[in-house]
Amino acid sequence: MSPAAFDLDSIDHEAFHAEVRALRAELDASLDADDAAHLQKIERWGRIATGVGLATAWMGPNLVSAAGLALGRSTRWALMHHCGHRGYDKTPAAPERYTSKVFARGWRRMVDWPDWMIPAAWIYEHNVLHHQNTGEVRDPDLIERNAEYIRDSRLPMWARYAAVAGLAITWKPVYYAPNTMRMWMSRHAPKDGAEPPAPWGPFLAQCVAPYVAMQFVALPAAYGLLGPLAVASAFVNSVAAEALTNLHTFIVVGPNHAGDDLYRFDDRPASKGEFYLRQVVGSVNYRTGGDLNDWLHMWLNYQIEHHLFPDVPMRALQRVQPRVKALCERFGVPYVQQSVFARFGKMVRVFTGEETMRRVAPRPRRRAVEAPTVEARSAAA
Repeated sequence: MSPAAFDLDSIDHEAFHAEVRALRAELDASLDADDAAHLQKIERWGRIATGVGLATAWMGPNLVSAAGLALGRSTRWALMHHCGHRGYDKTPAAPERYTSKVFARGWRRMVDWPDWMIPAAWIYEHNVLHHQNTGEVRDPDLIERNAEYIRDSRLPMWARYAAVAGLAITWKPVYYAPNTMRMWMSRHAPKDGAEPPAPWGPFLAQCVAPYVAMQFVALPAAYGLLGPLAVASAFVNSVAAEALTNLHTFIVVGPNHAGDDLYRFDDRPASKGEFYLRQVVGSVNYRTGGDLNDWLHMWLNYQIEHHLFPDVPMRALQRVQPRVKALCERFGVPYVQQSVFARFGKMVRVFTGEETMRRVAPRPRRRAVEAPTVEARSAAA
């Protein structure tokens, strides 16, 4: 059941902001070596999954290999999400390789996060454009806006659902990777009004070629001594793993900011307090608690807390989640939390046009504030 609509202006923005800052100060003071050890544990789980997938890849096409490889690839995404957000830059005892200046940088890209995207491009698209414009027209991940070509089309509903299904197993190479490259190149476009260069050449050379070479050429070729059937089996299992990891990440990433009970915005926040309120009412959590549950959700089940405190370790989100939920209840701020499958259904219905997201009632033109950067959020605490 969707929460009742509320008036954003009825909340004491500055009081809410002060409480968020107090929680941030407590989080910073609580960081210890266990947070770094926890990250390494989750990384081991992902490595074990990959090891199972590789050990069984030559045994003919099989779900064990495909699922193991897929879960290993999804785990790398979870690690990049938090390391790229500087979640371990200030964590005691965290090895340097987990800091944002080292993780997936340079040659370490193919070790730490061998995905379809250039890490720097993803960081710009996600950390800057998405987090600083959540739910706004400038948010590159606003599904309701991105799906307008489906929502406003004359396609029958079965065709719309078919489009969602096709996107679910291909979304990273077909949609997300080329878009991060396009935004990254636009950022560095000439300032003289000239058209930015087309992203397809760099996308194919820097995104598609390295990933295809690693996962669909080098991986199968590694089984060459076992014969052509082993090579073919490894290739099929790697392709199947790619479909599964796309499906897994699509299910947990897509619904984080979509649903008829979440808000999108037509203007900029008028204060930092309003900015933080928008992070809550424009985001949704899934079931939280327990490392196994959170690992399978890639820690995206703490989306509300992540948008309030993007640059903290995964384990810190577990600690602060009950406090944030209680804070929202005390201020009367909607805190949406449901199973990932219920949220996936809501996201699909927004994508197909069956449901529409909420909007804050139009307000007089106000002086907007720029969203605080990660550095500013840390300093404010």
